[in-house]
Amino acid sequence: MNRYFFNLLFISLLAIGSCSDDGESPMIPIDSGDSLVFTEAFPLLDFSRPIDLQHNGDNHLYVVEQRGVIKVVDNDPDTDNADTFIDLTSIVDNNDSEEGLLGLAFHPEFIQNGYFFVNYTTAQSTTRISRFEVDPANSLQGNPTSELILLEFNQPFGNHNGGQLTFGPDGHLYVAVGDGGSGGDPQGHGQNRTTLLGNILRIDVDNPSGSQNYGIPADNPFVGNQEGYREEIYAYGLRNPWRMSFDSGTGALWTGDVGQNRFEEIDIIEIGNNYGWKIMEADDCFQSSNCDASELAAPYFGYSHDNGDRSVTGGFVYGGSIAELEGKYIYGDYVSGRIWALETGSQSPENMLLFDTDQRITAFGVDSQQELYVCSIEGKIFKIDLVEGN
Repeated sequence: MNRYFFNLLFISLLAIGSCSDDGESPMIPIDSGDSLVFTEAFPLLDFSRPIDLQHNGDNHLYVVEQRGVIKVVDNDPDTDNADTFIDLTSIVDNNDSEEGLLGLAFHPEFIQNGYFFVNYTTAQSTTRISRFEVDPANSLQGNPTSELILLEFNQPFGNHNGGQLTFGPDGHLYVAVGDGGSGGDPQGHGQNRTTLLGNILRIDVDNPSGSQNYGIPADNPFVGNQEGYREEIYAYGLRNPWRMSFDSGTGALWTGDVGQNRFEEIDIIEIGNNYGWKIMEADDCFQSSNCDASELAAPYFGYSHDNGDRSVTGGFVYGGSIAELEGKYIYGDYVSGRIWALETGSQSPENMLLFDTDQRITAFGVDSQQELYVCSIEGKIFKIDLVEGN
């Protein structure tokens, strides 16, 4: 047995909810006598392939549509209006697969500077990380002519783009990048630190250096290396990190990394670590009966494809008002529609099945109160909520 602990046991709640055809919300009893519900957050609204959801500290939510549009909505279940925050369809490649507008992050000082950042793919098969500004007269309106391109790089295939952007507690911008696509990492990007593919990147957007529109944090692990490694790399060895987030309590960076054909994994990303792709797929040697895992970072948790779960969607460590979920990592699976609550800070984490939905889950998001939302590619936004018992 190698040094990885790979927990394949699903411990489910006695009652498992699923989305019903009549629109009623599934309800899961919990010990307090209350019930968890998975319900539409905005029943009067539909979106086009929502793929990310963000907030900037107020009572608005921003829904990223893969086609290249960001919508802004009041965080009110009765709202019937979704305004266009910014329309980038003229520069975004929208082929309805894994390319498009994939990520949004607001600058930590957004209220003062009006900066927001997006991750998208172009018609030239490049990933582009750009900064935009809001209209000075209207903070709910992005200015599409204000683009400042920070970073761009080629994508050899149309899948495995990653796409998440998030600011860390250190004020730097973190970028999730897949291995470049196809299957089995044919060009070997996962273990090649001379490329930006297959990594979590970290850049300084406030202190550009030289001819670049960004800087390299001084403590990035490969600063000053002599091997030609990209200094933007924070961690590497990832296949397709699909949705990452910081724990608002501990500052830990969590990501779901989509597997090849046997296992999915959840990682806690730490500086300089190698997460193993394509030496390993989660805890399993990839295309080999024996491999050297001695220098690899272990996944925090993994699950097999045996039960029909085939594409992890990373979520959030819950920090909202539902006490029973506090401190648990809530995540899902795009193919099966299942949503789990994973215990954190454990050598043998309990993984509780919360909901067995009929949705293809693209992303999780939180509002300014840390309450949790779920994006479905079919066009709806859901919320995990609590209904008090009688």
